[in-house]
Amino acid sequence: MAVLGGTGKEGRGLAFRWARAGYRVIIGSRSDEKAIQAASEIVGLLYGTSSITGMPNLQAATQADIVVLTVPYAAHAETLQSVREALTGKILIDVTVPLVPPKRSKVQMPPAGSAAQEAKAILGEGTEVAAAFHTIPHEILLTDQPVDCDVLVTGTSRQTREQALKLVAAAGLVGWDAGPIENSVVAEGMASVLININKLYGSTHAGIRITGIDQT
Repeated sequence: MAVLGGTGKEGRGLAFRWARAGYRVIIGSRSDEKAIQAASEIVGLLYGTSSITGMPNLQAATQADIVVLTVPYAAHAETLQSVREALTGKILIDVTVPLVPPKRSKVQMPPAGSAAQEAKAILGEGTEVAAAFHTIPHEILLTDQPVDCDVLVTGTSRQTREQALKLVAAAGLVGWDAGPIENSVVAEGMASVLININKLYGSTHAGIRITGIDQT
């Protein structure tokens, strides 16, 4: 799999957890140098036991079967346009939240409805899109600590959501099928709500849990 924008905090944390779970991970970036450096750092954290490489975004997207997008919203559309052809016939898992500084604690959705819907509009019918990991505090991902937060997964088909849920589990998290991609507006918007809660209550780890369902 490829993690585009994998040099950022969220991307590195997810790459770390998937590499630890045995996946072959490619770190993608606009900068080849930064991608290679991030991959080297993660390999060091895993004591050289995992396969992680770094390369430019387009090359990473071309080589991977599943691509995860973890770029800031300001780079969302541009990054997708640059790898559009490489994603044909593949699954994109979009982690992007449409945060608009300086009011990051205010929900501000794009005209398409959500970042994930925007991604689908850019990529077209040839690419399946799932949205996930919007409410996960990145501070904990790059550690061995358990994450006290669930993941809502939406997507363009049940099969796409099932693939994303497998990656959620591989990262050591609890995921829930939250329905079609149109529902991604809720999960993406929740990120701003959690940022607001963190600010008000002096935390960095506010999250969500789904209750009332027996998973046993």
